[in-house]
Amino acid sequence: YGSIPESEWLAAASINSLTRWAVPVFMMISGALLLSSKKEFEAKTYMVKRLSKVAIPFIGWTVIYAIIAGLMGNFSDFITVIKESPNTPAWYHMWFFYDFIPLYFVVPFLILALKKLNEQYIKMVLFIFITLFLMKWLGVKSFLQENLILYTGYFFFGWFLFNKDNSKNVKKWIIAGVFMIILNIVGTYILALETGKYSSFFMGYKTLNTAIIGGMLFVVAQTYADKIQGKFRSFVSLIAKYSLGIYLLHPILLIPVRDLKNGYYDFFGTNWIAIPAISIIVMMISLILTIFLAKIPLLNKLVP
Repeated sequence: YGSIPESEWLAAASINSLTRWAVPVFMMISGALLLSSKKEFEAKTYMVKRLSKVAIPFIGWTVIYAIIAGLMGNFSDFITVIKESPNTPAWYHMWFFYDFIPLYFVVPFLILALKKLNEQYIKMVLFIFITLFLMKWLGVKSFLQENLILYTGYFFFGWFLFNKDNSKNVKKWIIAGVFMIILNIVGTYILALETGKYSSFFMGYKTLNTAIIGGMLFVVAQTYADKIQGKFRSFVSLIAKYSLGIYLLHPILLIPVRDLKNGYYDFFGTNWIAIPAISIIVMMISLILTIFLAKIPLLNKLVP
């Protein structure tokens, strides 16, 4: 903040505010599907089929991004990234695996617990997670503020909404979600004016405002998804099928874009156009590359 024109900064901050729901919604969808499974649990099948789908891409892309780090720097950078990878992501977006993989060890026990909980206990669990999201947002310290616990909350939240008819409350969800989006944008701008720098207070993944926005989008999709038909539905399904591959691959395409000296943002004249346009272009190229990788034996394990 302050190093670029205010309108350009506001464009970046606003678009950031509008998209903070992505990871939470992914967690909610994963929870909805995994926790609603009716199949009899088998440890061997679960470990091989489920965990391998995230473990193999994690290892493979860690090596790939370590190689990229080495090419951009020197061989010692490659070695450093590999050595630190058990605790430090090889690339900025790889943090996702460090929080997502542990959730697979929680899921079997969560499924078992949910089968035994009655409606009143489920409401109590939901209240606990809402409280934890609020505490995280307000910066209240607690030993419960662990990523594993909070992201388990998103799994539970997704399962809860998925198994509930939310059509009657969709308008309330939209009002609450839109209010939080506006609050995020306006709040971030006001904090920047007061402090003279960017603040991530309204941008957390594991905070109540983001959880409400994620809940709104989940409920809207749940209510109106069947109305989407034709080619657009096919396109959305295609994106969904290859979403993990797109996510893992896209930072490679952003390497030259993130260097402002290359002028990619200047080409579009304003961030209000540049950020959405570049995002769409990168997504489409990533989709094409992911589809290509998915057709190659062995390499298709990187984009399950």
